Amino acid sequence: MELDAPVHGTATLTRDLAAPPDRVWAAFADLGLRDRWFRIPGKESRHELDFRVGGGETATGVFAPSGEPELVEWRSRIFDLEEHRRIVFAYELSVDGLRRNVSLVTVALAPEAGGTRLDYTEQYVLTALAGEPGQDEAHLRGSLQFLLNRLEGALGERQEAPARLR
Repeated sequence: MELDAPVHGTATLTRDLAAPPDRVWAAFADLGLRDRWFRIPGKESRHELDFRVGGGETATGVFAPSGEPELVEWRSRIFDLEEHRRIVFAYELSVDGLRRNVSLVTVALAPEAGGTRLDYTEQYVLTALAGEPGQDEAHLRGSLQFLLNRLEGALGERQEAPARLR
């Protein structure tokens, strides 16, 4: 459903990871590692990564979460990289050709207690809704939790304390 006015918001999530910053960085920078935790599920899934300033990432797939097949397209552009410390990118998410949201994301990595503190901040604008107002924001926030759970799994970790979402 298209919106009369876009919905703006910010989601911030923090994780304390056992892996050192260079391993966490590699999980973002290396397509083989990134595929372990970030991909669009379903048929005809495709994933490309050009991890450099000016590069970006494309992930597409066809799946049917509600019974009807949907083409999901995720496209990003990388604006800033500070090795082992910071990643800044923007992305858009479209479903069946309709742009649902556009976001600016900062991933900050800092050494902490032999591991890494990861701060993920996403400033988003919803341009179309899948359901009722509020559901899409909750879905976006839940997806971030799920995504970082998968990152931990790809790093071979289990987090005892849940992420803190603000």
